[in-house]
Amino acid sequence: MPSGPESFVAEPAYSTEFTHARELLLGHPGRWRIIYHYDGDGIASASAAIRAFQRLGFGYQATPLQGVERRGMQEILHGTNGSALVVDTGATWLDLYATHPHPVIVLDHHKYPSAPVPPELPQHVAFVNPLDWGVDGMTEMCAATLTWLFTIFLDPRNWDNAPWGLSGAIADRQHQNGFKGLNARLVDEAIQRSLVQRRRRLALFGSSVREAIARSIDPYFVGLTGRPTEVGRLLATLGIDPNRPLHALDAAEERRLTQALLTRLVQQKVRPEFVELLTQDGYFLPGWGLDAQELSNLQNASGRIGSPGVGLALALGDPQAMAAARAAEETWRTGILEGMKRVEEKGVNSLGSIQWFESGETTLAGTQAGLAMNYLLDPRRPVFVFSTSGASIKLSGRGTVWLVGQGLDLATVCRTAAEHVGGEGGGHRVAAGATIPVDRRDQFLEQADRLVGAQLPAPTEAAR
Repeated sequence: MPSGPESFVAEPAYSTEFTHARELLLGHPGRWRIIYHYDGDGIASASAAIRAFQRLGFGYQATPLQGVERRGMQEILHGTNGSALVVDTGATWLDLYATHPHPVIVLDHHKYPSAPVPPELPQHVAFVNPLDWGVDGMTEMCAATLTWLFTIFLDPRNWDNAPWGLSGAIADRQHQNGFKGLNARLVDEAIQRSLVQRRRRLALFGSSVREAIARSIDPYFVGLTGRPTEVGRLLATLGIDPNRPLHALDAAEERRLTQALLTRLVQQKVRPEFVELLTQDGYFLPGWGLDAQELSNLQNASGRIGSPGVGLALALGDPQAMAAARAAEETWRTGILEGMKRVEEKGVNSLGSIQWFESGETTLAGTQAGLAMNYLLDPRRPVFVFSTSGASIKLSGRGTVWLVGQGLDLATVCRTAAEHVGGEGGGHRVAAGATIPVDRRDQFLEQADRLVGAQLPAPTEAAR
């Protein structure tokens, strides 16, 4: 039988942190500011929170935060004349909330400087982070599943926030090779409640077989993605009508197609864990008639093209939101495809221990870097992508779980190298970011290369 969340984790900090946050929220029923990161995980987190606030009858205002910038958080807090819920961001700046005159709850899964020992905080601040309970915030719990879990502590009816938990976890790539740890526990419970259905399927989406492959970015197929004519030639050799819907293929056709695409990925020298993404389990959301990955793309795209409110409106049932989200997803996918094709055709820059490139699509750069790392680049070196934004450079670093197993910690690299050049950064071991002065890119690269070189063994061909 499904169970309640109180017994999910034995570590005492688990119940202590959630209880404090719940009491703080329920004890202050006025209007709350919900501050969220503008990416897919942040939008999904805010979606779950807003739906819970509506059930409570609490007022709210949702405000996105773009980038990893202390000043941005300071400005939002300064303009907040009341309580604040901060999701998927903010763990690096816990000192800011101590000085806010109203209650602040922070739900974040990112690594903070003193983790897993949080600093002493006043009673009007509640900080909930899975790292404090021995749960890995990089692979076992994202901000959206954390917020989903918090809303269940508020009211068991909020189990129906399952779509937003899965959407955010997929946006943060925590579904890779199946959900793990506390994520898996939550998903299994949602399946028992008939909120989610686990289904085996190809990770391709589109109105026709040709479109599904030509517009696929995850997986990304060298020579096929972004090239519908080449996709048509491949399908002709397989005896498959390119205009047929993917779901209309018979078993023999699907086997031929699957094998051909798997062969492509192996020929690209893609690591096995990313090859397996093509055929791993999907999670169908009956209430939406969508795979959770499709919902994740819609919300993530809304944020990445600068319209995070569309992603929130989708969760709240706005009848106009689906069309707007699909338009955002098309713009997002086109931008990523352009960046990926540039990397495929022109390559990237290499230093001793890292790779790097520049992107003109600031809000899409991190996604481009992550997908390039998985499908196009040397898997033995993490990649950094840089985008100029006014007087600053925003950068994202991406590795793989395999590299983390070798010793990579991009959160430390980004924070340390950024501070060295007068910026700030942080994140996860596998994915992190920073903001640095516009004229300090080369110095950042020098520091990052040195730091990564100290973390990882020298690249060898055997590691490919």
